[in-house]
Amino acid sequence: MSDAGRSDDRAAATDGGASDAAVTETRGVGDATPTGAPGADDVLSVRDLSTRFFTEEGQINAVESVSFDLREDEILGVVGESGSGKSVTALSLVDLVETPGRITAGEVWYRDPDLAEEFRGTEAVRVDDDHVDLRTVPPGVRRSLRGPSFSVIFQDPMSSFNPSITVGEQIAEAVEVQRRARANPRSTRSRTQGYGLGKYLLDGIVPGRDYTSEESMDRAVELLGQVGIPDPEERVDEYPGQFSGGMLQRAMIAQALAGEPDVLIADEPTTALDVTIQAQILNLLTEIQEERGMSIVLITHDLGVIAEMCDRVCVMYAGEVVERGTLDSVFEDTVHPYTQGLLGSIPDVDDPRARLEPIAGNVPSLLDAEMGDRCYFADRCPKAMESCLDKPPEATVDAAADHGVKCVLADREYDPADALADDRFEADAAATDGGDGE
Repeated sequence: MSDAGRSDDRAAATDGGASDAAVTETRGVGDATPTGAPGADDVLSVRDLSTRFFTEEGQINAVESVSFDLREDEILGVVGESGSGKSVTALSLVDLVETPGRITAGEVWYRDPDLAEEFRGTEAVRVDDDHVDLRTVPPGVRRSLRGPSFSVIFQDPMSSFNPSITVGEQIAEAVEVQRRARANPRSTRSRTQGYGLGKYLLDGIVPGRDYTSEESMDRAVELLGQVGIPDPEERVDEYPGQFSGGMLQRAMIAQALAGEPDVLIADEPTTALDVTIQAQILNLLTEIQEERGMSIVLITHDLGVIAEMCDRVCVMYAGEVVERGTLDSVFEDTVHPYTQGLLGSIPDVDDPRARLEPIAGNVPSLLDAEMGDRCYFADRCPKAMESCLDKPPEATVDAAADHGVKCVLADREYDPADALADDRFEADAAATDGGDGE
């Protein structure tokens, strides 16, 4: 889609109730959430994934029954404000949630014919054709998939690289891990391919012994060149502190590509970069995706990035996917007021004098005791009605576009006579000290 077309989409998506009335007849209430067996072209199928953090303040519902499909050779965008659960969802996919967090429910179906054949007939592991539910496989097997199957580009490359080890050595280590994994049966991967504490100590004290091979270092140089690092033969021996922010982000992408993964999870890959470098990083990701045919989960708070990069989009709020579908459908036929609010916060390049419309209020704390059983956006929503005090199921907006939304406006128009009083949530906020926000 052209930039002009996407600009028109944004205008149409924020055009108030006119589009709501036009599509009411084609919408139906019902369970539109992805369910059942994963499709043949689904690389990843997530079903009712929930992650909790058990803190002294109480249980935090960071991810709440999230479901989506990631298809072959596509870029899926996950967008929402800070605190909406995007990054925790990504960490949950690759089993990197740390204590006091815990994945409490859900299925993560991954397409891997070899893995499916290995566990087919195993009582404890769920297999469906070429897909395996990774939540049922042994933890060691899940760890072994990091690199050759899943890789993550984290938000802050400066904190992700070890400042005392050269960039090239760190990328070469990732290459070496995957080289050894491919050279050994899967059953040995959880034992670090035979590389334990004894060999680690020997490599540290015996001259001439290194974990990484010369071939892995050569591959690190090659990867740095592929992601656009100038003079990679020289840069490979430099430390993270000698790289600019943009170059370090490119180096992190190179490290993520070391295992040639099927799924690349990019968690805010352009955070803290200037606009020019952001564009270069996004173009690089697009080129890599087209060349390698991998599937990408792109996490961002910027709908402009989503419009430029993605095939489909999931909008997250308060740990839930509140609207999802193809890019065209979600942008042209936006239903959820939260999605409309995000679109309304984007500057209009055709009318720079137009005022932005920020979303009022703050993202909720996600503490279980404070959330209640209602639409979590109701206290910020300009179209909140009495029916929003009940938890809305996901309804189908356009089945052909896989467009679903958790909102009562999916099958009815906003009725001011049914609107919630402005002070409806003030008593709740006072009772929970909710005036400070996050």
